Amino acid sequence: MIYTSHYTSPLGDILLASKNNELIGLWFEGQKYYLSNLQEEMVEKGDEEILIKAKNWLDRYFRGEKPDVKELAINPIGSSFRKRVWRILCSIPYGSTLTYKEIASILAKEKGFKSMSAQAIGGAVAHNPISIIIPCHRVVGTNGNLTGYAGGLDKKKYLLKLEKSKPTRKAVRTYLIERNKIVTI
Repeated sequence: MIYTSHYTSPLGDILLASKNNELIGLWFEGQKYYLSNLQEEMVEKGDEEILIKAKNWLDRYFRGEKPDVKELAINPIGSSFRKRVWRILCSIPYGSTLTYKEIASILAKEKGFKSMSAQAIGGAVAHNPISIIIPCHRVVGTNGNLTGYAGGLDKKKYLLKLEKSKPTRKAVRTYLIERNKIVTI
């Protein structure tokens, strides 16, 4: 059984979904890939503990605080490749960005490959089922330009502005890539 609850954000309505008291989804109403991968019966249940925690997390985030993804039990549904990409997204510091190419470099290094497709990374980022909390909005194009966002580029711009985001310093990028500083979800 999947439990859902709605949250009203400054960017519009958001649907939250949980299973086994773990957050499995967070989508802007009507976004691309809305409710993707969910096949089970869904029931609205506003008092589910993880959903209450996720709403609190979002309240703090939209107030400009810096809540950590590790505060929540999350379990995004996806392939092992996508989950690996989403773990890397969780390691991008608040107010920072990485490029698709840099994420591909991190994954290639981890797997012992010479290179990896930035387009494959883009596909995994686009299918992130837990927007905002798994910060796919922090991924930009090679020149720092804003590229696709399943919730819409207007929302991506808003989130980056809220975080006072700047291109990540080369030293931070190098540290993430060389040290493979990735969190576990």
